[in-house]
Order: sequence, then C-alpha cells, then structure tokens
Amino acid sequence: MPVIVLEARDFTSPLFLVRTLEVLSSCTAFSLVASMEHNLNSSPDWDKFRIFCMFTWCFFFVVTFLIHIISIIQFHSLIPISWKNLTMMVALLGALMSLSSFVVFPWRVMDHTTVSARALAAAVASGLTFLAYVFESYVLRTQAHEQRGYISSLPGFLKIIQLWGGLQMIPLILSISKLQTGPDWQRWVPYVSYGVCVFISLITLVVILGDFAGQCLLPFDRFLAAFSLIGVLLYMLATVICLTKILQMSGMESKQNYPNLVIVETVVSSITLLAYTVDLAFSIKLLCDRSHM
Repeated sequence: MPVIVLEARDFTSPLFLVRTLEVLSSCTAFSLVASMEHNLNSSPDWDKFRIFCMFTWCFFFVVTFLIHIISIIQFHSLIPISWKNLTMMVALLGALMSLSSFVVFPWRVMDHTTVSARALAAAVASGLTFLAYVFESYVLRTQAHEQRGYISSLPGFLKIIQLWGGLQMIPLILSISKLQTGPDWQRWVPYVSYGVCVFISLITLVVILGDFAGQCLLPFDRFLAAFSLIGVLLYMLATVICLTKILQMSGMESKQNYPNLVIVETVVSSITLLAYTVDLAFSIKLLCDRSHM
C-alpha cells in the first residue's frame, strides 16, 4: 500500500499545529525539570510527585510524537487499532494528566522559598501542554460524525476520567501510606479499590481501541454496566474511608502534609465516583432502550 504524504496546506492545519505545540511544550517541561538539581521542594514526598510529573510529560511526548509522525505519513490505516478512538483518548487523557502536572508541580515539587527561572518556565510549559491537549480535544470533537469514535461521546469521556482518577491515586497513596497512623484496613481497602478500578478501566479501553466488543461472550454493553457498578461500589467505599480519615484528623495532631494529601485524595475519589455513577446511569439507560427494541 503506498504511503501518501500530507499536502503543504495540511502542515498549517489546526490539528498539525496543536500537536506540534504539544510535542514541543512537553519536551520543554521534562527537559527543564530534569536539568534542575536545586530549587526543588524539600518535603519528603516531593520525589514521588516529581516522578509523576516527569512520567506524564515524557509519556505523552512519546505517544503524541508517534501519532504526529503516523498522521504525517498517513500510516494509521495499517495499524490494527481504532485510530479515531486512540487520538481522542490521548488528547483527553493528555489534557487531564497535564492539568494534574500543572497543579502538582508548583504545589509539591517547586521550592517556594527560592523560585528559579527554570522552574517557572517548566510550569508555563506544562500549562501550555494542557491548553494544547484541550484544543486538540475540541478539534477532534468538532470533526464529522463518521470521523468520531466512542471516546468522543460523553460515556467515552467518562471512561477517561475514571482512568485519570485511578492514576492520580498512585503518587497520593505512596505519600499517604508513610504518614498514615490509623488501622491497616483504612490503608489497604482504598488501595485495592483503586487498583481494581484502574485494571477495569484499562481492559475497557483496550477493548474499545482494538474493536474487540464483538468478540465478547456477552454483549459489551452489559460488561460496561457491570464494570460501572463495580466502580461505583468500590469508589463509594474508598470515598467513605477518606471522609472518615478527615474526621479523624480533626481530633488528633496530624503529621506534616498529611491533611492536604488526604483532602486531595478525597476530592479525586469523589470526582471519580461521580464519573462512575453517571456512566452507570448511561449504561442502564442503554440496556433499557435495547430491551424495548
């Protein structure tokens, strides 16, 4: 099959320009932070959040760069995955993860006593990365209906939020686990819940990207409803435990940074629970509509 290169006017299209900005800004962000040996936060958990930010920038730099190159040479028709779902997934997840890095880096990684020019430039580059992914999501969302996949719909976006919520918990639980002094079940029950939900989200996205829905033993919409129900139950349990830890902090002296981390965990858990709840409502509606057909 011949490879068709884009025409000259395609190199000035909004999608081409915004992906170029994503590659440049994410590369700038992780390059600046990697070169910083000083002007970093001295808190005991700063390294975990620094790794989180670096992984986010590096991962989406590589993935976006590959998508950019494949789009230029128009090689995506030979890849056995749903290209329209892949590009939208990367854009949405990249926007959410870049937003997290844009917030986490100044909050937990930068040294607030002596702010350097490199740290400020890295924060600005992270913000540009977030804006670029948001604009790419908008461009992909406004394409013709036949060029949009399941991820472009509201249920698809909810799947991305669910995965994002689980990924945010990784640096949070690693930091909280060393500061928490409560019973062990308060520590392990949320961790298992987050892990199971991330695993379910990854399975769902793999099925969507690989167009494997037709090969499932049961109708895929039933699997989605079951996965959403499991997510609602697990995140409801995790959110209640987070609220319990907040109430326990009011009557005892907490360690440094522990209250802030628990509050962030509660907020992220609540957002993810809301995403699972709305997704479950969509799944139930879809099942009811099909049962009346």
